[in-house]
Amino acid sequence: MNCTPLAALVSVMLLTACSPQGAGHGDAPAPAATQMKAQFDAPATPVTGQLGLDGRTLDETDPWYQQGQDKVAQLQALTPITERARNVVLFVGDGMSVTTITAARILAGQLQGENGEGHMLSFDEFPYTAMVKTYNTDAQVPDSAGTMSAIVTGVKTRAGVLSVSEQVARRDCASFGEHRLMTNMMMAAQAGMATGVVTNTRITHATPAATYAWSPDRNYESDGDITNWGKQVGCVDIATQLVEFDYGRGLDVAFGGGRQQFLPKEQADPIYPGVTGKRKDGRDLTQVWQQRHADSIYVDSLLAMEALPADGKTQALGLFAPSHNAYRVDRLASESERSIQPSLEAMTSKALELLQARDAQDGQGFMLVVESGRIDHGHHAGNAHRALHEVIELDEAVAAVMAAVGEDTLVLVTADHSHTLSMAGYSAIGNPILGLAGRPTEDGGHEPMLDGEQQPFTTLAYANGPGANYPTASLTQESVMAPDYRQRAVTPMDSETHAGEDVILHAVGPGAQLARGTLEQNVIFHIIDQALGLSERVAAMP
Repeated sequence: MNCTPLAALVSVMLLTACSPQGAGHGDAPAPAATQMKAQFDAPATPVTGQLGLDGRTLDETDPWYQQGQDKVAQLQALTPITERARNVVLFVGDGMSVTTITAARILAGQLQGENGEGHMLSFDEFPYTAMVKTYNTDAQVPDSAGTMSAIVTGVKTRAGVLSVSEQVARRDCASFGEHRLMTNMMMAAQAGMATGVVTNTRITHATPAATYAWSPDRNYESDGDITNWGKQVGCVDIATQLVEFDYGRGLDVAFGGGRQQFLPKEQADPIYPGVTGKRKDGRDLTQVWQQRHADSIYVDSLLAMEALPADGKTQALGLFAPSHNAYRVDRLASESERSIQPSLEAMTSKALELLQARDAQDGQGFMLVVESGRIDHGHHAGNAHRALHEVIELDEAVAAVMAAVGEDTLVLVTADHSHTLSMAGYSAIGNPILGLAGRPTEDGGHEPMLDGEQQPFTTLAYANGPGANYPTASLTQESVMAPDYRQRAVTPMDSETHAGEDVILHAVGPGAQLARGTLEQNVIFHIIDQALGLSERVAAMP
């Protein structure tokens, strides 16, 4: 029986579960912040046809960028946009494969007393869908950095890099500055829109980081992750880039975990005293945030977040855990975690409230990106129970947004990549999706299906992962439905891997009709760009 407890193990193990390894470390003091920023902001090498702001480039001649523009033009010819979107909300379920959606839909229905198969998630109701190809330019099975970079820049790129083109080699701090790409978050801020990013992972993790930062390595989350050479030739850590994001007035809202990346290594975490910061430069970036603007506020708890004023001026940074926020099932099981860490729905609703207040004042609309990142982490642990509950966490956030926005808002729900979760067997309707494959008996029991070795098996399984290391001879319905159970895997691995199949794009609102057919992942950027008219708005600025 799989009885290895995961509640504590997973939270530690998954600090780097999604992160490719290999980032170097240096021990000498980092250059002064002003020197770092000056090096980073040096004008990039001019690119023909670029739309440049402060030396950063939106390379309109990149083949991937042009391909995206051409595809949107084709889609426009079929289903023209007759009215621009005022706002956009982009949800990314990290690792939310088609099977993950199906299984989570059934689980959500079963938790409500239904059979589950006929249940609908909030985004299942969206009128437009497309299939999205997720490969990176150098990887058949992708990572989150390259996939999210495609979504937010319109240019497909390599695995492991953030919002730079495929010409950048991994960890090449010396030349990556020549290939930085404008993200739609940067463009929105520059155009005067209110901007925000929300996640339940570290805010510096690959998916949220791609919206506001450039890096030749997704692992450069704090300055302690970069070699001294890397710092000297131009790399700046992701946490610093967040607080120094200088498009428009900067980010209006940034909510997530990852407080360690913002605090000095000598400083104890204010809520979890056994944990210290990770920064080697001695800077407390939460203070830097508060000093940058007159109305900048930093919060670290649910109550403090709820108290943020929606006055149209407040710019809020919320960091609610040293690393990733707790899984939904663990947060709900812990009274202390529930009082400290907000749900994804709570963070999203508060962010939306703040952005709508800013929009009411400035009248330029808003852009919000929300990641449900711990879906991915549950899968990497071979733990479908936690992964599927994280989809329900996402679904609640989507439902909250749909209840709060009008018909002028384009809402997109997609995934950056898939996972190896499978759903098989011939179970009866209503069979517990997390349980053993089989059928109910007349006396209210359960008759499991048996494999070739005459052993029961679960409906859900993985192609690879830690579940391959557990014996299956004594599985019971009770044991496999426990939160810590790891589903059987075919190939033994310490951490289950991503998969390479297409994911779904769900869309509603102005411009949603462009979500159709099978799309390259970078086309999502161009759909947003077309719906908002972002490129035109930025190009028209003096």
